[in-house]
Amino acid sequence: MGLLACLLAVHFISFGQTQNDSVPKTKQYKNVIRYNLSGPLMFGFNYVVFGYERVLKNGNSISMNAGRAVLPKILEFSSDDANLTGTRDNTGYNFSVDYRFYLKKENKYPTPRGVYLGPYYSYNRFERTADWRLDNSSGTTTDASAATKLGIHTVGLEVGYQFALGKRFTLDLVMVGPGWANYKLNTALTSNLSPEQKEKLLSAVQQLLAQKFPGMDFVLSDATIDSKGNLNTWSIGYRYIIHIGFKL
Repeated sequence: MGLLACLLAVHFISFGQTQNDSVPKTKQYKNVIRYNLSGPLMFGFNYVVFGYERVLKNGNSISMNAGRAVLPKILEFSSDDANLTGTRDNTGYNFSVDYRFYLKKENKYPTPRGVYLGPYYSYNRFERTADWRLDNSSGTTTDASAATKLGIHTVGLEVGYQFALGKRFTLDLVMVGPGWANYKLNTALTSNLSPEQKEKLLSAVQQLLAQKFPGMDFVLSDATIDSKGNLNTWSIGYRYIIHIGFKL
């Protein structure tokens, strides 16, 4: 964040010193295709989301992103009397759309370059089956599985900056994106478990999500998965994205 602040400061200083200078005339590109870099950094390289931004006649733009979104790979995890033995069926997807108001008074260059703000909506869907080994009070163990489906709807406001890297490439940073989100979770457990084993397994699933899923520790601090494996709650959401793009 320190480096980003320095880059922004350099940009604004340069703009203040040259605001009376003429801007070189270059070809104006109205479209940007891009790749989400931040998703793979947080969730692994099976997270593959592409986007498209279109500049509108009024100088603002609308953009959409869609692709495959999966939970991060977990090599080892244990919780009290439950030990994770493996994961499978890891699938999911991401979709989002935003409308960007590029601030003409702050931007020397034409859209899609410079500071922008605007509303956004995003939806993330994650599905995964986790295999567990439960330690029983009798000294035996029981193998069980938990198939989890998590959907997250988020609406909010974002502030970002899109840099130009040469004539055609861009670096798009959504730096601030607070929002309000609905988290809906369903967990289907192995059917032959006792009530005590189900409670133990659901507790382990909740701890796993809180520790390994970015941001879920805050959400689950005020919410609990019920005895049927369900959770439906509203909480604070957030958006922070890094895109690398190419102008067309």
